[in-house]
Amino acid sequence: MTSSTPEHQQQSASSSPPTPESGWGALFSKPHLSAVIIMASGVGLYAMNLYFTAALMPTVVAEIGGEQYYAWASTGYLITAVIATMFVSRMLTTQGAARAYVTAYLLFAAGTLISAASPTMELFVTGRAVQGFGAGLLTGLGYAVIRSVLPQALWTRGTGVVSAMFGVGTLVGPALGGVFAEVGAWRAAFGVLAALAVVLSLVTLRALPRQKPAKSPRSRVPIPSIIALALTSATLSLSSTLSTFWVPVMIGAGLLLLIVFLAVDARDANGVLPRLTYVRGNRVKWVYLTVAALCAGVMTENFIPLFGQQLANLSPLLAGLLGAVLSLGWVVAQLFSANATGKVARRLTRTGPVLLTLGLATYGALQATHASAFTVVLWVVMLLIAGIGIGLAFPHLSVAAMSSSDDETEGAKAAAAVSTTQLIAFTLTSAIAGNLLALGSASELAAARWLILGIAALTVIGIVTALLVTATPRKSSN
Repeated sequence: MTSSTPEHQQQSASSSPPTPESGWGALFSKPHLSAVIIMASGVGLYAMNLYFTAALMPTVVAEIGGEQYYAWASTGYLITAVIATMFVSRMLTTQGAARAYVTAYLLFAAGTLISAASPTMELFVTGRAVQGFGAGLLTGLGYAVIRSVLPQALWTRGTGVVSAMFGVGTLVGPALGGVFAEVGAWRAAFGVLAALAVVLSLVTLRALPRQKPAKSPRSRVPIPSIIALALTSATLSLSSTLSTFWVPVMIGAGLLLLIVFLAVDARDANGVLPRLTYVRGNRVKWVYLTVAALCAGVMTENFIPLFGQQLANLSPLLAGLLGAVLSLGWVVAQLFSANATGKVARRLTRTGPVLLTLGLATYGALQATHASAFTVVLWVVMLLIAGIGIGLAFPHLSVAAMSSSDDETEGAKAAAAVSTTQLIAFTLTSAIAGNLLALGSASELAAARWLILGIAALTVIGIVTALLVTATPRKSSN
């Protein structure tokens, strides 16, 4: 047997109490520290840039125009990031970890500089697309190398640290972006980000081995699946720039293309998602859907700074800090949740999507024009609850995917697909967000409610799939 259910593997990997070999001290010990820093920094840079830019976007639009392409600034970034994850395995086998990371950092820096110099929103979005390709490589590499550079006893904590960097990045990103937006220096902000990427590329050369792997098997890039997924995202994004009449039509077309993507991918031996996803009886598909639901909730952070400025008259800095609240709950909860084992871990996995949905739905219902300070405080509380929900469930889902097969190659693919799933969810939710904003175009308040409550409806899916992930497996005769 080369595969097993993810929840069974997760339970066996985490049912025993932490030991010195599996604790936080071991993870940050000298043998593993350099690799952990590189993996965490790449994912952190990806996440920080996503929300860093969200805090800057109102300032960018005010200077160069192109408000109709507001959602495209994140959608273009996310589409190319998804495509980039398809090249992670090939780059690792042909270039090795160090060179793959350097390539990713330099692509990210190049795209950042293009955006920084953009006189129009069209060129800005182009730069974001180049950025996204580099960022997709970084986040894919972060998950793909965990299984090979860390012992199994450290997988939960390793994935906890790497995935927590999404939260750390979104804590730092909105606040830092808000500081630059406050003084109208968005171009300088992108210049600093590009410089950081170059510095990290130099650190990588010193921290990781430069030699290529001894064996370099090549796998075919799933072009048909990538095209179907890109068309899905593009269709959903395009509809947000059309009249309200076309929005439901284009959403329907986008959902149809999503079904086409899954059908094409299921038939491709080298598809976007690992073959285990389509194996009947293997619950890794529910793991990915739960991850996708959690990530859909995260995408509200792209718009929280905008709503804070429009509805509560917050300064760019305070609006950026408001956008970081969800991530604060995510990071803190995840670091505690990573210590959970057995039944407690399963309960946290089930509870997480419930708290996320509850927090977002209440936050959406509390939207109001000229919001008072008390209302803003309530927003903070609800966003914190939503973030805690993400942090409780995420590390256990990552390990469940990583442990979905006893086969080393299949397990690595399943682990890397967590990153792919995140980016797909980010991309599609970003595209859907543009449509939700269009549906609420009558007023700023209506736009906020449509977007937040619409995304909260998507996170309900995670409540159901989390139950399927953690259901007690049936007894088997073997």
